[in-house]
Amino acid sequence: MNDFGYFESLMNNFKQVNETQSENIQNAAKLMADAIADDRLISVYGGGGHTTLCMGEMFFRAGGLANINPIMETGLSVFNQALKYLEFERAVNYGDAIVRYYDLKKDDVLIIFHNIGINPATIDAAMQAKKNGVKIIAVSSTQWQKEMPADHFIRHPNHSNLFDYADVCIDDYNPVGDAVVNVPGLDTPIAPMSNIIDFYIAHLLEIETVKQCIDRGITPPVWMSANAPGGDEKNAAYIEKYKPRIKML
Repeated sequence: MNDFGYFESLMNNFKQVNETQSENIQNAAKLMADAIADDRLISVYGGGGHTTLCMGEMFFRAGGLANINPIMETGLSVFNQALKYLEFERAVNYGDAIVRYYDLKKDDVLIIFHNIGINPATIDAAMQAKKNGVKIIAVSSTQWQKEMPADHFIRHPNHSNLFDYADVCIDDYNPVGDAVVNVPGLDTPIAPMSNIIDFYIAHLLEIETVKQCIDRGITPPVWMSANAPGGDEKNAAYIEKYKPRIKML
């Protein structure tokens, strides 16, 4: 099988994240461990399209943190009509309305995924969270943020980048265009990388957060697979605790 370099591209991206983002992931995990120590939720937001899938990867997931609060907006997700969510992620004042609805408070933690990191639904959400004193962990690509023209139509009107608002920035090194495979005979690249890399970063954050909690003598809230024997029984206490606090449970 010829994957036209896809596996190598993914491995190089994983390696780049591992070699350069370790400190940022540790700093982000400290904020997440602090939230667990303070019995706070850790909110997760995707700024549109396929980045919203990162919320699903972290929420109510076997082996995942039980205090994850997805800032879930179907209108921005791939479960909306595609052309509609594309319009919404480019709409000014949409992202801040979503964050206001979830009523995040000072010192709450919010993870924002958006590999492009320049669209209005992402920037407005980050601005609103920042205004509320929320600690922001941003997972995005410096390449998109630096290489897209300042006047490009998909940018927020203030021309800012997601990393401008974050307390901790984690670079996923996603290339402009996302897709990385060129098959001879086709002039359009295929095989995007962003979700695979961002899912990896999400789980690195969980791993480091759990480690830091254990180092502090704190037992982190972690879901067991509901489909494994004993899973429902193990998870019952977390459901009782978090269902009144997490809108999507």
